[in-house]
Amino acid sequence: MSTFQLTAQQIANYNRDGYIIVPNFLNRDEVGKLYAIATGDDAVKKHAFDLNDQSGKKTKLTLWYTPGNDAYGLLTKSRRMVESVDRLMDGDAAVCHFHSKLMQKEPRVGGAWEWHQDFGYWYKNQFLLPDQMMSVMVAITEANKENGCLQVIKGSHKMGRIEHGFAGEQVGASQLYVDLALKTMELMYVELMPGDALFFHSNLLHRSEANLSNNSRWSLISVYNRSSNVPYNEPSRSSTVPLEVVADEALLQAEVHGLMETSNFLEKEKDEALK
Repeated sequence: MSTFQLTAQQIANYNRDGYIIVPNFLNRDEVGKLYAIATGDDAVKKHAFDLNDQSGKKTKLTLWYTPGNDAYGLLTKSRRMVESVDRLMDGDAAVCHFHSKLMQKEPRVGGAWEWHQDFGYWYKNQFLLPDQMMSVMVAITEANKENGCLQVIKGSHKMGRIEHGFAGEQVGASQLYVDLALKTMELMYVELMPGDALFFHSNLLHRSEANLSNNSRWSLISVYNRSSNVPYNEPSRSSTVPLEVVADEALLQAEVHGLMETSNFLEKEKDEALK
């Protein structure tokens, strides 16, 4: 039985820096299963859509709200995930799942993400408490500088929410405040091996370059929220439904396949959260 638990030092680092990297959060077999399912999953392909960056390059993603008993849902609801975010987020109300997305940056065409805070998006959904929201990115393939890994500004979550506007089809943070932050805060490249996880605060400034390499960059990002942090402009109710935790071992032990059609997918033409 898995006994994974964040250390006191990791929690302190998260509070100081706005993020932590946990190497080998998933083992090789777990990553292999996720990758095999994702690349052959008809639901992932059917519900994927593109977002253009300012240069017109495209980032493909599939986003869903309801974590089922498929491989990705079992990871999202796993004890190691839920207990970790519970220890990192402010408050003590139940941990809920807002949404997950499979990011698919294909070789040579995968677009950039502009500088932004996730709460720059979610503020429009009228969530009020950014300290009660966070994301976990799990690398399914290697992420490095060559294929456009995430970049973060260390400690920028302490700046509070920055004004955001459109950048291509994305929402970007005010460049003035990004530039000011970079005068005193450190720019970090988040290079990850498959199975590594990045836990990051909803107000952490981050971006990624286009994928100009010959290798794909795939990652799963799951977003968590406290049940007490009620959104007042969000059609999906998932963000206030407490998660039913499953054992970490369920991901490998369960005979599961691709995403379920009951996952409540976001379709681009209906997308208001990303506008």
